[in-house]
Amino acid sequence: MKTPSQLEKLVPTLRALHSLLVQFEERGMVIGGAAVCLLGEPRMTADVDAVFLLSNDDLPNLLRAAHEVGFVPRIKDVESFARRNRLVMLRHPITNVDVDISLGAMPFEIEAVERSRLVRSGKLRVRLPTVEDLIILKAIAHRPKDLVDIQSLIDANPKLDRARIENWVKQYAELLEMPELWDDVAKLLER
Repeated sequence: MKTPSQLEKLVPTLRALHSLLVQFEERGMVIGGAAVCLLGEPRMTADVDAVFLLSNDDLPNLLRAAHEVGFVPRIKDVESFARRNRLVMLRHPITNVDVDISLGAMPFEIEAVERSRLVRSGKLRVRLPTVEDLIILKAIAHRPKDLVDIQSLIDANPKLDRARIENWVKQYAELLEMPELWDDVAKLLER
């Protein structure tokens, strides 16, 4: 897999994030726009998103390890914010790229991390979700750019496990009382 040129500026950040993930037994993965660029069609993205399967009790170790690999907090009292929101907001000062690490704990997040795989692109190594699981994550976020990303992923990966996508997106649609989560994805899958 060739690293898309849009990701070139993110490579040092992705390397540092992978080093951090290794310290936590690779219990996590890169998601968001960077993952879409590697699994779908390249697009512009200015930040890196990840999910780590860690608890609030792991936050001191995560923040210490993040500092050791070159990340700094983006906000004051990052640990307190992370405990309340399950989101660690960091910056990679060498590249000035923002990194958001969600602390995953939901059954789908656990399963998606277990199914994730290490992808190599030149000297870059990055743990990514399956295409199906990235589509599910994008469906849950459900912003206009997420729907564009879903279409990109479908176009670039025609052999999808559509039953898996339907199962999880329908579950979230019911849980969140948002039937449009599945309705919009179903339309994209039918194209």
